[in-house]
Amino acid sequence: MPLSPLENVTGLLLDWSNGDQTAYERLVPLVYAELHRLAHHYMSRERGDHTLQTTALVNEAYVRLVDQKRTQWQNRAQFFGVCAELMRRILVDYARQQQYQKRGGGAQKVTLDETLEISAEKTVDMVALDEALKSLAEFDPRKARVVELRFFGGLNVEETAEVMGIHANTVIRDWSAARSWLYKAVTSDE
Repeated sequence: MPLSPLENVTGLLLDWSNGDQTAYERLVPLVYAELHRLAHHYMSRERGDHTLQTTALVNEAYVRLVDQKRTQWQNRAQFFGVCAELMRRILVDYARQQQYQKRGGGAQKVTLDETLEISAEKTVDMVALDEALKSLAEFDPRKARVVELRFFGGLNVEETAEVMGIHANTVIRDWSAARSWLYKAVTSDE
């Protein structure tokens, strides 16, 4: 039985890490398609007047990924975990740029996954979320990484556990605690 394209990603990443240029050429369309799917899912939760397009987010993440030449890819989950971090940085940078252009008014709002529920309206200032996530990372980096992988990377519990090398039950506990902590941190700033 042939492997699905996403199952092939791990093997291709390993081959590419070992210098196989043909693996890179076969990997690009698979990775691009998955990045586009994740970005589309994420961007579908944005405000209607959001000006960053899904393809622009994917392209920027892809450009940054290609620059990660020294990374020894271990598996698909680790790869998409790095993608989650890159997309988060891109979106936060974009939000900061928009705030700067508007001289501090009209902070960018993003709709969060129902499982995160940071605020009652299910929208939150991206910059405030980033700052809260950085604060969380100062005293509990593992919980912050769980949020980054689940929310920004779109990874499920099992994939997050695989990337982090922890048990799925730990991911569930950390996800729950981090949601509560972030809710308090973000809503106390409002």
